[in-house]
Amino acid sequence: MNKLETKSGRSGKHLAVVGRELKLADDKPGLVTGYGSVFGIKDSYGDIVAPGAFKASLADWKAKGRMPAMLWQHDSSEPVGMWTEMEEDGIGLRCSGQLLLTVDKGKEAYEHLKAGTVGGLSIGFQTVERTWNYEEETRTLNKVNLWEVSLVTFPANDAARVSGVKGVDRFSTIREFEDFLRDEGGFSNAQAKAIASRGFKAASDARDEPDGLAAVLAALRSANAATNL
Repeated sequence: MNKLETKSGRSGKHLAVVGRELKLADDKPGLVTGYGSVFGIKDSYGDIVAPGAFKASLADWKAKGRMPAMLWQHDSSEPVGMWTEMEEDGIGLRCSGQLLLTVDKGKEAYEHLKAGTVGGLSIGFQTVERTWNYEEETRTLNKVNLWEVSLVTFPANDAARVSGVKGVDRFSTIREFEDFLRDEGGFSNAQAKAIASRGFKAASDARDEPDGLAAVLAALRSANAATNL
């Protein structure tokens, strides 16, 4: 059985990664998008991922109704969210997923991504088919079994980056605050309008504080339950 390989920048093990910028989007908290792997780029381990390398594995995952894991630094004991979409395009392996902001590690990953202290993507896989170029000391990965895509500090290829994270602190108008209350707080349209008309300034101030909006939402939900607003 082929061993499981991963890719990141610092390890005594053989790790494997390629990708582009990973993004935190602006309109939904913790939604991340980016490239877990970019085709045709030689990484620091001498590996090149060929187009189509993930095709069979992605089809297998789809048939099972599941997705590869979203891990923190390739640690199987620390899942930080879930990948919801993966596909090959003309660039590489495009990934979209959701950080779990209700668990400590997911919140920690979210804060690191926002701050830019972590921004790499790294794949964990088993090699199925490969070709060697001994003169150039490169290995081309033609087919792999993909097990996980991790958020990492040091990707083996610096093109593997988070390109967007959606955050809860990105509203600047009352209308955007109403949308936030409805979409993320679970309030009705009428409730969202009433709350926003009275609490927009306080929420705008709170968004810059650690866990500020989470605390605001918790208080609003509690008040709503008590008063049936």
